[in-house]
Amino acid sequence: MSRSAHPAGPRHADVLPEGHYTAPPTDLNALDPRVWARTVGRDADGVVTVGGVDVKTLAEEFGTPGYFLDENDFRARCRAWREAFGADADVFYAGKAFLCRAVVRWLNEEGLNLDVCSAGELATALGAGMPAERIALHGNNKSEAEIRRAVEAGVGRIVLDSFQEIVRVAHIAERLGKRQRVQIRVTVGVEAHTHEFIATAHEDQKFGIPLAGGLAAEAVRRALKLDGLELIGVHSHIGSQIFDTSGFEVAAHRVVGLLKEIRDEHGIELPEIDLGGGLGIAYTSEDDPSEPHQIAKALRDIVHRECEAAGLEVPRLSVEPGRAIAGPTTFTLYEVGTVKELPALRTYVSVDGGMSDNIRTALYDAEYSVALVSRISTAEPMLSRVVGKHCESGDIVVRDAFLPADLAPGDLIAVPATGAYCRSMASNYNHALRPPVVAVKDGQAREIVRRETEEDLLRLDVG
Repeated sequence: MSRSAHPAGPRHADVLPEGHYTAPPTDLNALDPRVWARTVGRDADGVVTVGGVDVKTLAEEFGTPGYFLDENDFRARCRAWREAFGADADVFYAGKAFLCRAVVRWLNEEGLNLDVCSAGELATALGAGMPAERIALHGNNKSEAEIRRAVEAGVGRIVLDSFQEIVRVAHIAERLGKRQRVQIRVTVGVEAHTHEFIATAHEDQKFGIPLAGGLAAEAVRRALKLDGLELIGVHSHIGSQIFDTSGFEVAAHRVVGLLKEIRDEHGIELPEIDLGGGLGIAYTSEDDPSEPHQIAKALRDIVHRECEAAGLEVPRLSVEPGRAIAGPTTFTLYEVGTVKELPALRTYVSVDGGMSDNIRTALYDAEYSVALVSRISTAEPMLSRVVGKHCESGDIVVRDAFLPADLAPGDLIAVPATGAYCRSMASNYNHALRPPVVAVKDGQAREIVRRETEEDLLRLDVG
């Protein structure tokens, strides 16, 4: 992946922080297929369509803001990951990216497994018919109630995150007369080149049990002694929005080293290794993510090479893509409310959503693309900042982008690649109502998560 800034180009560029803009595109009406869902295009009138339905129709029927999901694209990405890794590996969709009952049904039909990290996600998975044995439970602080629900349901694995949790899960399983399959999440000390808040394998953070100091080896000793646990493998997750596999190579080397220690000390070879997820997607045209088959080959080669060097049988491999499946399938549709030009600076384009439907720009300094989608424009590029309607200066959706200079109130603009961590992290800040998620397929659109209403908002306010 490469992401670079072009030092020359936009009007008033000298006032912008380096790295937050690119040169104006040659065609503001073009839609980069790396960034947009697969069925997105423009019709004969220049209006953007998805799944055979145009955005004006979608806005009229479902309102704005809204998340519009290309169901065929979502399913195709599920199949691509499953086929890339094959029958001798497991692909777990990371439910935290975006989860609802329709998504669970799609995952089930397309042959993917599912990992969840809360009681709500587990309830959604079970309620929508995902077989419990194909569910993994994650989390750094699982409650006794969450663990009990998972063990009672018969989830396929619980990923242990602390010494206290090893004992907690074992005791609950024993009380229920069960032996729970578990993995131990290992912190391997890899510094993923990503935002501080989404890098998860360096030692100074809340997830996992460090390899350093022999702590992970001690966790294995304790788990092997407990009758309520069946230790099936180790788990590693190095972060999110990662574009190259070098970090996975270091992580696999260290995890396989632990497997060798376990073999040498306990005389057993654990049958599974999970390298987590976190693989990046294209949010802008400068992002260049790998395809699932490329990732699968790279990870398989890494694990095979490390196991061969360690003299181990190759364990069954698991991966956990979430963003890589859900992210590119969805765009958020907004209506422009005001267009405010600040001479010698930029133009602020205010939309009817904001940080309540996409917190990632404010939280992670995330970069997004944006396009005028309700019509074609031949106007010159206008350096813009797309902002929301909330009472925060940091309420920014797209920090710096080019939109047509004739943009006006009532126009529809869309931000692609919002399928992951936008609806799942949405809030009611300023008592905003969370937008719907609308699945579009073969000329038909339907809500799979409906828009919140004022009645929904007030129902929780007991006065």
